[in-house]
Amino acid sequence: MGLEPDRLFHQIRRNVGRAIGDFKLIEEGDRILVGVSGGKDSYTLLHILDHLRRKAPVKYELVAANVDSGFPGFRKQVIEDHLLEHGFEYRMESTNCYEIIETKRRPGSSYCSFCARLRRGVLYSLADELGCNKIALGHHLDDFIETLLLNQFYVGTLKAMSPKLAADNGRHTVIRPLVYVEEGDIIRFSRQHQMPVICCACPVCGEVDQKRQRMKQLIRELSQENRHIKRSMLGALGNVHPRHLLDKELVDFNRIGNE
Repeated sequence: MGLEPDRLFHQIRRNVGRAIGDFKLIEEGDRILVGVSGGKDSYTLLHILDHLRRKAPVKYELVAANVDSGFPGFRKQVIEDHLLEHGFEYRMESTNCYEIIETKRRPGSSYCSFCARLRRGVLYSLADELGCNKIALGHHLDDFIETLLLNQFYVGTLKAMSPKLAADNGRHTVIRPLVYVEEGDIIRFSRQHQMPVICCACPVCGEVDQKRQRMKQLIRELSQENRHIKRSMLGALGNVHPRHLLDKELVDFNRIGNE
Protein backbone atom coordinates (compact mmCIF):
# COMPACT_ATOMS: atom_id res chain seq x y z
CA MET A 1 0.00 0.00 0.00
CA GLY A 2 1.59 3.26 -1.12
CA LEU A 3 1.30 6.72 0.44
CA GLU A 4 -1.37 9.14 -0.73
CA PRO A 5 0.40 11.65 -3.02
CA ASP A 6 0.06 15.33 -2.17
CA ARG A 7 1.75 18.51 -3.38
CA LEU A 8 4.90 17.94 -1.33
CA PHE A 9 5.01 14.29 -2.39
CA HIS A 10 4.95 15.34 -6.05
CA GLN A 11 7.64 17.98 -5.46
CA ILE A 12 10.02 15.48 -3.87
CA ARG A 13 9.20 12.86 -6.48
CA ARG A 14 9.94 15.36 -9.25
CA ASN A 15 13.33 16.25 -7.74
CA VAL A 16 14.23 12.58 -7.30
CA GLY A 17 13.17 11.85 -10.86
CA ARG A 18 15.35 14.70 -12.10
CA ALA A 19 18.35 13.36 -10.19
CA ILE A 20 17.78 9.90 -11.62
CA GLY A 21 17.72 11.37 -15.12
CA ASP A 22 20.65 13.74 -14.67
CA PHE A 23 23.01 11.14 -13.24
CA LYS A 24 21.55 7.94 -14.74
CA LEU A 25 21.05 6.53 -11.27
CA ILE A 26 18.58 3.80 -12.26
CA GLU A 27 18.63 1.65 -15.38
CA GLU A 28 16.66 -1.21 -16.87
CA GLY A 29 16.88 -4.37 -14.79
CA ASP A 30 18.43 -2.79 -11.69
CA ARG A 31 17.79 -4.48 -8.37
CA ILE A 32 18.35 -1.84 -5.71
CA LEU A 33 19.06 -2.37 -2.04
CA VAL A 34 17.63 0.61 -0.12
CA GLY A 35 19.23 1.19 3.26
CA VAL A 36 16.44 1.88 5.76
CA SER A 37 17.72 3.03 9.14
CA GLY A 38 14.43 4.08 10.69
CA GLY A 39 15.16 7.76 10.05
CA LYS A 40 13.16 10.28 8.05
CA ASP A 41 15.55 10.33 5.08
CA SER A 42 15.59 6.61 4.34
CA TYR A 43 11.83 6.22 4.76
CA THR A 44 11.28 9.07 2.32
CA LEU A 45 13.73 7.62 -0.18
CA LEU A 46 12.11 4.18 -0.07
CA HIS A 47 8.57 5.45 -0.58
CA ILE A 48 9.49 7.84 -3.39
CA LEU A 49 11.52 5.22 -5.28
CA ASP A 50 8.66 2.76 -4.90
CA HIS A 51 6.16 5.27 -6.28
CA LEU A 52 8.43 6.06 -9.23
CA ARG A 53 8.97 2.36 -9.87
CA ARG A 54 5.29 1.81 -10.59
CA LYS A 55 5.27 4.32 -13.45
CA ALA A 56 8.89 4.29 -14.61
CA PRO A 57 9.69 3.59 -18.28
CA VAL A 58 12.35 1.12 -17.09
CA LYS A 59 11.78 -1.88 -14.87
CA TYR A 60 13.66 -2.11 -11.58
CA GLU A 61 13.24 -3.81 -8.23
CA LEU A 62 13.63 -2.57 -4.65
CA VAL A 63 14.68 -4.43 -1.52
CA ALA A 64 14.61 -2.55 1.78
CA ALA A 65 17.37 -3.48 4.22
CA ASN A 66 17.85 -2.54 7.84
CA VAL A 67 21.13 -3.20 9.64
CA ASP A 68 20.69 -3.75 13.37
CA SER A 69 24.05 -2.78 14.86
CA GLY A 70 23.21 -4.50 18.13
CA PHE A 71 22.66 -1.40 20.26
CA PRO A 72 20.51 -2.24 23.31
CA GLY A 73 16.99 -0.84 22.98
CA PHE A 74 16.95 -0.54 19.19
CA ARG A 75 13.28 -0.88 18.20
CA LYS A 76 13.70 -2.64 14.87
CA GLN A 77 10.19 -4.10 15.08
CA VAL A 78 8.83 -0.60 14.40
CA ILE A 79 10.68 -0.57 11.08
CA GLU A 80 9.65 -4.10 10.17
CA ASP A 81 5.99 -3.35 10.92
CA HIS A 82 6.12 -0.35 8.58
CA LEU A 83 7.73 -2.35 5.78
CA LEU A 84 5.15 -5.10 6.17
CA GLU A 85 2.29 -2.61 6.22
CA HIS A 86 3.35 -1.14 2.89
CA GLY A 87 4.19 -4.43 1.21
CA PHE A 88 7.92 -3.94 0.70
CA GLU A 89 10.34 -6.76 0.09
CA TYR A 90 12.81 -6.40 2.92
CA ARG A 91 15.60 -7.86 5.00
CA MET A 92 16.29 -7.21 8.69
CA GLU A 93 19.94 -7.99 9.40
CA SER A 94 21.29 -8.41 12.93
CA THR A 95 25.02 -7.79 13.49
CA ASN A 96 27.63 -7.44 16.23
CA CYS A 97 28.74 -3.98 15.09
CA TYR A 98 28.24 -2.58 18.60
CA GLU A 99 30.70 -5.08 20.04
CA ILE A 100 33.23 -4.34 17.30
CA ILE A 101 32.92 -0.58 17.84
CA GLU A 102 33.41 -0.90 21.59
CA THR A 103 36.54 -3.04 21.24
CA LYS A 104 38.17 -1.71 18.05
CA ARG A 105 37.42 2.04 17.87
CA ARG A 106 40.46 4.21 18.46
CA PRO A 107 40.14 6.70 21.35
CA GLY A 108 39.08 10.10 20.07
CA SER A 109 37.90 8.82 16.67
CA SER A 110 34.35 9.38 15.45
CA TYR A 111 31.84 6.89 16.80
CA CYS A 112 29.39 7.60 13.97
CA SER A 113 31.96 7.31 11.19
CA PHE A 114 33.20 3.94 12.43
CA CYS A 115 29.65 2.65 12.79
CA ALA A 116 28.73 3.91 9.31
CA ARG A 117 31.70 2.09 7.74
CA LEU A 118 30.71 -1.16 9.43
CA ARG A 119 27.08 -0.85 8.36
CA ARG A 120 28.12 0.00 4.81
CA GLY A 121 30.13 -3.22 4.69
CA VAL A 122 27.08 -5.18 5.83
CA LEU A 123 25.00 -3.55 3.09
CA TYR A 124 27.55 -4.62 0.47
CA SER A 125 27.36 -8.20 1.72
CA LEU A 126 23.57 -8.11 1.70
CA ALA A 127 23.57 -6.71 -1.83
CA ASP A 128 25.62 -9.71 -2.97
CA GLU A 129 23.39 -12.15 -1.13
CA LEU A 130 20.14 -10.61 -2.40
CA GLY A 131 21.32 -10.14 -5.98
CA CYS A 132 21.33 -6.32 -5.90
CA ASN A 133 23.66 -4.36 -8.16
CA LYS A 134 22.97 -0.95 -6.59
CA ILE A 135 22.68 0.42 -3.06
CA ALA A 136 20.55 3.51 -2.46
CA LEU A 137 21.31 5.78 0.50
CA GLY A 138 19.25 8.65 1.89
CA HIS A 139 21.72 11.54 1.79
CA HIS A 140 19.91 14.75 0.79
CA LEU A 141 20.88 18.16 -0.58
CA ASP A 142 21.84 19.57 2.82
CA ASP A 143 24.15 16.60 3.46
CA PHE A 144 26.00 17.31 0.23
CA ILE A 145 26.69 20.98 0.89
CA GLU A 146 27.39 20.53 4.61
CA THR A 147 29.94 17.84 3.77
CA LEU A 148 31.53 20.16 1.21
CA LEU A 149 31.97 22.88 3.85
CA LEU A 150 33.14 20.46 6.54
CA ASN A 151 35.86 19.11 4.27
CA GLN A 152 36.97 22.60 3.27
CA PHE A 153 37.03 24.05 6.79
CA TYR A 154 38.26 21.09 8.83
CA VAL A 155 39.97 18.62 6.48
CA GLY A 156 41.49 20.82 3.80
CA THR A 157 39.99 18.99 0.83
CA LEU A 158 37.63 20.12 -1.90
CA LYS A 159 35.29 17.15 -1.67
CA ALA A 160 31.65 16.40 -0.91
CA MET A 161 29.59 13.38 -2.00
CA SER A 162 28.77 11.82 -5.34
CA PRO A 163 25.22 11.01 -6.42
CA LYS A 164 26.59 7.91 -8.15
CA LEU A 165 29.72 6.12 -6.98
CA ALA A 166 31.23 2.80 -8.05
CA ALA A 167 32.07 0.76 -4.97
CA ASP A 168 35.66 -0.34 -4.43
CA ASN A 169 34.60 -3.98 -4.75
CA GLY A 170 33.71 -3.37 -8.41
CA ARG A 171 30.34 -5.11 -8.04
CA HIS A 172 28.04 -2.41 -6.71
CA THR A 173 27.11 1.18 -7.38
CA VAL A 174 26.07 3.49 -4.54
CA ILE A 175 23.37 6.00 -5.53
CA ARG A 176 21.94 9.00 -3.66
CA PRO A 177 18.66 9.95 -5.37
CA LEU A 178 17.75 12.64 -2.78
CA VAL A 179 20.59 14.90 -3.92
CA TYR A 180 18.13 17.60 -5.10
CA VAL A 181 15.81 17.32 -2.07
CA GLU A 182 16.22 19.71 0.86
CA GLU A 183 16.12 18.39 4.41
CA GLY A 184 13.27 20.73 5.33
CA ASP A 185 11.03 19.10 2.72
CA ILE A 186 11.90 15.65 4.05
CA ILE A 187 11.04 16.71 7.60
CA ARG A 188 7.64 18.00 6.48
CA PHE A 189 7.04 14.92 4.34
CA SER A 190 7.82 12.47 7.15
CA ARG A 191 5.56 14.35 9.54
CA GLN A 192 2.67 14.62 7.10
CA HIS A 193 2.75 10.88 6.45
CA GLN A 194 3.46 9.98 10.08
CA MET A 195 6.61 8.01 9.36
CA PRO A 196 7.60 5.87 12.38
CA VAL A 197 10.97 7.55 12.90
CA ILE A 198 13.09 5.89 15.59
CA CYS A 199 16.46 6.49 17.20
CA CYS A 200 19.37 4.19 16.37
CA ALA A 201 19.82 3.67 20.15
CA CYS A 202 23.61 4.03 19.95
CA PRO A 203 25.47 5.48 22.96
CA VAL A 204 25.92 8.86 21.22
CA CYS A 205 22.38 9.11 19.82
CA GLY A 206 21.04 12.60 20.43
CA GLU A 207 24.45 14.18 20.89
CA VAL A 208 25.01 17.21 18.71
CA ASP A 209 27.72 17.14 16.04
CA GLN A 210 29.02 20.63 16.78
CA LYS A 211 30.88 21.04 13.51
CA ARG A 212 27.94 19.98 11.34
CA GLN A 213 25.58 22.15 13.38
CA ARG A 214 27.92 25.10 12.77
CA MET A 215 27.69 24.45 9.03
CA LYS A 216 23.88 24.37 9.25
CA GLN A 217 23.91 27.66 11.13
CA LEU A 218 26.28 29.24 8.60
CA ILE A 219 24.01 28.19 5.74
CA ARG A 220 20.96 29.58 7.55
CA GLU A 221 22.73 32.91 8.02
CA LEU A 222 23.79 33.06 4.37
CA SER A 223 20.25 32.15 3.31
CA GLN A 224 19.01 35.40 4.83
CA GLU A 225 21.10 37.25 2.26
CA ASN A 226 20.51 34.84 -0.62
CA ARG A 227 17.54 32.47 -0.37
CA HIS A 228 18.97 30.44 -3.25
CA ILE A 229 22.27 29.77 -1.46
CA LYS A 230 21.72 26.01 -1.12
CA ARG A 231 20.98 25.56 -4.81
CA SER A 232 23.95 27.76 -5.69
CA MET A 233 26.31 25.67 -3.58
CA LEU A 234 24.94 22.44 -4.99
CA GLY A 235 25.33 23.86 -8.47
CA ALA A 236 28.97 24.66 -7.71
CA LEU A 237 29.60 20.95 -7.10
CA GLY A 238 28.69 20.33 -10.72
CA ASN A 239 30.43 23.37 -12.17
CA VAL A 240 34.08 22.69 -11.38
CA HIS A 241 36.94 24.58 -13.07
CA PRO A 242 40.09 22.52 -12.32
CA ARG A 243 42.43 25.01 -14.01
CA HIS A 244 41.59 27.57 -11.34
CA LEU A 245 42.33 25.34 -8.36
CA LEU A 246 45.61 24.67 -6.53
CA ASP A 247 46.07 20.96 -7.08
CA LYS A 248 49.76 20.66 -8.02
CA GLU A 249 49.17 17.80 -10.46
CA LEU A 250 46.51 19.82 -12.27
CA VAL A 251 48.72 22.91 -12.32
CA ASP A 252 51.58 20.89 -13.86
CA PHE A 253 49.20 19.37 -16.39
CA ASN A 254 47.90 22.81 -17.41
CA ARG A 255 51.47 24.13 -17.75
CA ILE A 256 52.53 21.18 -19.95
CA GLY A 257 49.41 21.53 -22.06
CA ASN A 258 50.20 25.18 -22.77
CA GLU A 259 53.85 24.66 -23.70
